Amino acid sequence: MENGLLSPSRKRRAAAMLYEAMLLFGVIFIAGYLFDTLTQSRHALTLRHERQLWLFFVIGFYFVWFWTHGGQTLAMKTWHLKVVTEDGKPVGAVTAILRYMLCWPLSLSGLALVYSFFDKNGQFPQDRILKTLIVSTQGKNRGVEQPLRSSQ
Repeated sequence: MENGLLSPSRKRRAAAMLYEAMLLFGVIFIAGYLFDTLTQSRHALTLRHERQLWLFFVIGFYFVWFWTHGGQTLAMKTWHLKVVTEDGKPVGAVTAILRYMLCWPLSLSGLALVYSFFDKNGQFPQDRILKTLIVSTQGKNRGVEQPLRSSQ
């Protein structure tokens, strides 16, 4: 059963993730500069754990804000991807926060990538768990995108 949503190719997802990493470099640089200015830190190892916690929250705010305000980060807009619920509705704040929290262990361990090869729509495990989808906002492009299949 199709729900009218298109699943983007892994190539587009990978390109969006690479672009997202480049954009996050700027976000992390500014957040780190702000942290160092406010704490008068002169060395990167000074307040290391506090800095890591600060960056975790800043990156989380970045993703949660964009996912709940339009479903797209800047990189996702460029590559025409969007995070929505399984019925195509916008993602709520609690779901976005949980998605961010699940992304860390699943992505860093590599489980998210491995899982996506076995998922019928190529979705990541955090999307399956939270009943969200990464979908294409463009029409079918050269036959690469496939209609999403129902999880039932």
